[in-house]
Amino acid sequence: MKLVRGGGGIFEVRRDGEVLYSKAETGRFPEPGEAAKLFD
Repeated sequence: MKLVRGGGGIFEVRRDGEVLYSKAETGRFPEPGEAAKLFD
């Protein structure tokens, strides 16, 4: 796993190129622990 810096206010969580979470789609940052649960 690696962290890739984005730009322009983009915040996404991806695995193998698949978007698991997108701030643009939800309109918010994930709650504490929410993004980590996407990898379970």
